[in-house]
Amino acid sequence: MTLRATPARLLPEALALGAGGLTVLAFAPFALWPLAVLGPAVLFRLLADRSPGRAFRLGWLYGVGLMGFGVFWVRVSIAQFGGVEPWLAVGIAAGFALLMALYYGLVGWAGARLAPGSPAAAQLAVLPGLWVLGEWARGWVLTGFPWLALGYAQIDSPLAGLAPLMGVHGASLGAALSAGALAYVTTAGRARVPVLGGAALLWVLAFAAGHASWTTPAGAPFTASVVQGNVQQQLKWRPETLAPTLRTYLELSARAVGSRLVVWPETAVPAFAHLVQEDFLLPLETGFRERGRDLLVGVPIEEDDGRYYNAMLAIGASGRDAYYKRHLVPFGEFLPFERVLGPVLDFLAIPMSDFSAGPRGEPPLLTLAGHPAGISICYEDAFAAEVREALPAAAFLVNASNDAWFGDSLAPHQHLEIARMRSRETERFMLRATNTGISAVIGPRGELRARSRLFEPAVLTAEITPLAGATPFVRLGNAVPVGVALALVALGAFAARRRSAA
Repeated sequence: MTLRATPARLLPEALALGAGGLTVLAFAPFALWPLAVLGPAVLFRLLADRSPGRAFRLGWLYGVGLMGFGVFWVRVSIAQFGGVEPWLAVGIAAGFALLMALYYGLVGWAGARLAPGSPAAAQLAVLPGLWVLGEWARGWVLTGFPWLALGYAQIDSPLAGLAPLMGVHGASLGAALSAGALAYVTTAGRARVPVLGGAALLWVLAFAAGHASWTTPAGAPFTASVVQGNVQQQLKWRPETLAPTLRTYLELSARAVGSRLVVWPETAVPAFAHLVQEDFLLPLETGFRERGRDLLVGVPIEEDDGRYYNAMLAIGASGRDAYYKRHLVPFGEFLPFERVLGPVLDFLAIPMSDFSAGPRGEPPLLTLAGHPAGISICYEDAFAAEVREALPAAAFLVNASNDAWFGDSLAPHQHLEIARMRSRETERFMLRATNTGISAVIGPRGELRARSRLFEPAVLTAEITPLAGATPFVRLGNAVPVGVALALVALGAFAARRRSAA
């Protein structure tokens, strides 16, 4: 009898793990966005009337399923480009997933503590609020890892209409509230119709909000091109490949002869700028300036003090200027807690892995095609609050990245989905140039105007319109979704206490 009871007792744990894995299918490239509601709904239903300890375990297992399947691609860069054995890369990636899963464990634990014995209060208010607070905290604690927030999966759903109002966390809040409503109707016998009606109203209002426009043209449209060189990551930094790499970008850029602006990817030039200044950058700059065009080049820049930066260099008709990447990738571009973890970079042997962070005193803007453009490098575009710093001044956005670090995995697709959300939040066009894909031209509602394939050279050319104005999210940032989430938690906890006292 005990043998039969044990598997049944562990069924909630298995379901929580499976629900987390299932939620991964809500994100790109699968884009089954209803699963971003169904997966958390299963977890919220499992959390009903659990002890804090077991609620933590169920939430953590959900997070293990989500992060374990969703971001296990981090092992690719560790194994292929970090010079470690595959088994160790798998172990490091697994450890990272287990660590990120703790956020979901804390959501379960806090929900059980704040709304004990009150599934309605927990599912309809406390857990959705805690979920958004957990995603928000994950975006900045220990430099942040905001990947796989529920709102990103909603970029093609009616809930995307909440993005210009409250950003990605607003879309997450809509998904979490819908998940709570779905969990509630399978738990409680009362108030099912009003709860479902409220959830349906939320989706209708979000859909209607998505048709509002917060921006207006700030000038005439112009033609822009993004170039994808498809240079293999394992060859990129070898000295003998520098000349062929530069030749590749010159030949591809020749196809964009009619474009006012051409954008190259992150570190498209795999050498310090001063080493290629005379023979390459100066002639290139002269040619673009004489033709009234601009070029944005990804190139590392070393300063006189010996520090070097991951930079985007603007040259051409609008003048010369540079943006230095400010939010660096831990272990990939810099080493946190260097005194303690000093030997780690030597062990991983990742090229160009000791960058300095750019200054934060000025907004991330460069003048391109005669307009201010908001610049982000690599996964900086995953941090909405940082992209927002360029607004409302920026007439359009540019993201230069190199997702070749993660091979043919989910990462390039998920990263493109994140970039689309930045355009939706700000109602700005985005030019996205990557080394091996996925490059894209994204419209102000997050729609794809053009996109490349993975691991193919490409030149994407499209007409974009510079825009002015500010969405509510640009003006208020995350204050609204975080404030609403806190209010939900407080109201739900208060209602649960009153019910307990009664």
